[in-house]
Amino acid sequence: MPLNSLPTPLAPILAVSACAGLVFAVAVLAKSLTALGRTGPQLTREVMTHFRGYLLFSLARLTLFAWAIATLLALVGVGAYALGTVVLTSAFSYPAALLAAFAGIATIGARQFLHTLYHSPGVIVASSNYAMQRFYGLWERLSVRRLLALDLLLAGGLALWVAVGLFALAGRGAWTDFWVVLLLVAAAASLARLAGRPREPEAVRPASANPLPNILLIGSDTLRADRVGGTRGERALTPALDRLAQKGAVFDHCYVPCARTAPSIVSMLTGAWPHSHGIRDNFPQPDRTRLPMPVLPKLFKQAGYRTAAVGDWAASDLDKFDLGFDCCDLPPDQWNLKFLLRQGPKDIRLFLSLFSQGRFGKRFLPEIHYLAGVPLTREVGRDTRHRISQMADCDEPFFLMSFMASTHPPFASRYPYYTLYTDPLYRGPSKFAMARLTDPFEIIRRQGEPRKEFDLDQILDLYDGCVRSFDDEVARICAHLDACGIADNTIVVIFSDHGMEFFEHETWGQGNSAIGDYSARVPLIIADPRASGGCRVSQVVRSVDLAPTLLDLAGLPIPGGMAGVSLAPLLRGAAPPPELPAFCETGIWLTDLPGTPAGHLRYPKLPELLEIPDKKLGTIALKPEYEESVVRAKDRMVRIGDWKLTYQPLAQGALWKLFDLRTDPECRNDVIGEHPEVAADLRARLEAWMAGGASNAPLPGAN
Repeated sequence: MPLNSLPTPLAPILAVSACAGLVFAVAVLAKSLTALGRTGPQLTREVMTHFRGYLLFSLARLTLFAWAIATLLALVGVGAYALGTVVLTSAFSYPAALLAAFAGIATIGARQFLHTLYHSPGVIVASSNYAMQRFYGLWERLSVRRLLALDLLLAGGLALWVAVGLFALAGRGAWTDFWVVLLLVAAAASLARLAGRPREPEAVRPASANPLPNILLIGSDTLRADRVGGTRGERALTPALDRLAQKGAVFDHCYVPCARTAPSIVSMLTGAWPHSHGIRDNFPQPDRTRLPMPVLPKLFKQAGYRTAAVGDWAASDLDKFDLGFDCCDLPPDQWNLKFLLRQGPKDIRLFLSLFSQGRFGKRFLPEIHYLAGVPLTREVGRDTRHRISQMADCDEPFFLMSFMASTHPPFASRYPYYTLYTDPLYRGPSKFAMARLTDPFEIIRRQGEPRKEFDLDQILDLYDGCVRSFDDEVARICAHLDACGIADNTIVVIFSDHGMEFFEHETWGQGNSAIGDYSARVPLIIADPRASGGCRVSQVVRSVDLAPTLLDLAGLPIPGGMAGVSLAPLLRGAAPPPELPAFCETGIWLTDLPGTPAGHLRYPKLPELLEIPDKKLGTIALKPEYEESVVRAKDRMVRIGDWKLTYQPLAQGALWKLFDLRTDPECRNDVIGEHPEVAADLRARLEAWMAGGASNAPLPGAN
């Protein structure tokens, strides 16, 4: 054979790579099926009765993607081997090529695993069937420098090997093969770049100033009010939020009407109570997603604003409800059985998640990219800045909502945030995230466990790192506003849907207790650059007040049906209005909770409460026959000024408690017997609210 016609065996290379990829994908699928675990409720009867075909489709789809990715990895190994046959002028051997294919899968897969373990271990926590302690020794050997050295070694070694192969081909005059190899290498490099993380967007300055202010809402799911402003111990967790607060108003006592994401967000955007808009839990029937009242994005859109929403898995409710955004850069509804089935069992999901954190995953595997329990703080921040640049280049003002899962359980975060405040010597199961929260039945069981079952100090340290990660992202977003030249005309709002209880009242979670303030009270900062800043508001406000406030600040009319009131006068230096009543109700309990009073109204546990009413749509919803009993069993509270009254329904009557928050901020001492007149007034207000009405009138003689 002439030296200038040595063939590069493309067909054998592709065949061996595809074969190795198929073997690997089938093996991973088989391993996955031995320990089937999915995020979300495992409605086995529903799946096997109505979604068996869709389950098979989902498994086949994931296996196809696993095969495609594994084939590309194998192609690197087989291609390197094929170049070796050129350099050494040896014959192409199928067994050797197959070994090279598996070596390619193993090498690149291991590289991805090491980077993920160090930079974003929550990805592995969310999809691993193994105790994370198995990886602690390996993790301790990793560092930014060592991972960079590994990348340089792999990339440099491969580049050198390709160069040697190309030199050999050129030396033999095999120019066709030379250009084929060069083209394949360039294509592989371009594919890797396109599949990776997008670049940071450039700042875009508008051609002209807009007379109407832009509105930017930045929220973090499960952010406690006591973490914003001030310190925890010696930790200053929110320097960026503190700087923003100096330019605006901080509301120290803002309450949500239900400390669960869907009812809280809908209440905030409608300015209405849950019993008015009909969303009282995270599992509404599909026909409830079309809200019966004006909603903030639609109102701003009607006023000439461009509207958009950006977020990770925690923000999927923004896409679930008919909120009227022009553009939503969000995952689909997370409480959807089809979405959960597409996430697949854990082992195959883990392999795919190693390659799905960039543009490829977001485009082709959104179920894996937006995996519950893995916050995408950095990614959402970058997407928010990208959207700001796009909207700054338009003539219209914008209304942009950015919502991320930075502080949501299991409190996973990227490096270095999960190491910022944690004990480096900690060896328990919650090193990277709160343990045993990746399976729905684990979450249900853990809701009923006492405090002694949790490494609470470690969990609190992880949570503080999550808070700092959100704060740093807010700093980057605000810096981008400055770079675009629109900070002086953009109202920035920092918010959360609810806080978090860490056993202050015998249980953990959100929306489980009406006694403590830790999940019902949320941070609220409104920074209007047109108003004087540095205002701190200590009186009680409600999240339902945000919608009328933003409309007022933008000079737009406030619909008459809103229950909230405008807080704009406070930003303009006006005297505070009379004390407002804050109401709140608990969400759906997952199981019986520690500290629940004897005789409390109950209902079946979560899986028994749910159904899939529209099999084509796949939305998980509360069964209509349980709606009344769930609402009737909710605990409630009302707060006016320093007084707080709580209500817990019992099989025989109800348990009422009154707390004076001025002397008892943790609500430990019931003083209802000492202040019957205050309790009577608050009870009348709370009962009126429970019946569907409420008054914003001040409490007589309460101050």
